[in-house]
Amino acid sequence: MAGQAMIDQSRFLEVIGAETELIAQVAHTASADAPVPTCPGWTLGEVLRHVGSVYRVTHRWIVDGRRPEHWQRKPGPRQTLEEYFREGRDELVAELSAHDPDELAPTWWPADRSYGFWRRRMAHEATIHRIDAESAAGRDVSEIPEDVALDGIDEALVLWFGQRLPLLGLSGTKTGSVGVRTAGHTWIARAGPTETIAWRCSAEEAQRADDLITGQPDKIYRWLWGRAGPTAVTVSGDQDMAGQLWALLRLATR
Repeated sequence: MAGQAMIDQSRFLEVIGAETELIAQVAHTASADAPVPTCPGWTLGEVLRHVGSVYRVTHRWIVDGRRPEHWQRKPGPRQTLEEYFREGRDELVAELSAHDPDELAPTWWPADRSYGFWRRRMAHEATIHRIDAESAAGRDVSEIPEDVALDGIDEALVLWFGQRLPLLGLSGTKTGSVGVRTAGHTWIARAGPTETIAWRCSAEEAQRADDLITGQPDKIYRWLWGRAGPTAVTVSGDQDMAGQLWALLRLATR
């Protein structure tokens, strides 16, 4: 249910609004053809198109009760990229706001079939791609609030690493564990040929992992999503398991 999240569900609607406004503001002042350093091969225009498309497919998924095969994937003939982006955002936010986060909704995570799943997922979708937009415009990346970053770390590990990888049939080549510790919170991510799983844990359990990742919440969040370099976090151990974690997350989130 929606209780999987680490912060109040109303917070996610605030995050979607704030982060998408930042994306739109950046796009309004920078070239749509600007390359995205954090997402090689993409342009700023592609970031807007992608998020606008994701918000539309999500809206249709919820309303129709199943993942749609067809939706508007790009601006219409008389529609600007920014209009397309904002329209997709507004339709989805209206749908999410009209329902209690614990209300049942179709999702791709068996552990959470609720509107709250989509509030959380779409908030982090906007946050990560806001980083891409600012990077493309050559701006300093705006700070990610600590509560959002902590919840984003949890989502990246428990949902994308622990759930998405098994759905894709992907696993690690070496068996081992990685502890993640930041701002009083700890997790374990364990991978190998037969399992890929992550969970919240005690500080003692994280300390016993093969590798331990520490750092500021926003830096770890960005690192897990490939939006920060290897020196953004501190890795204790031989780094093999941390490297495998990072590589597997690239496959889960591509």
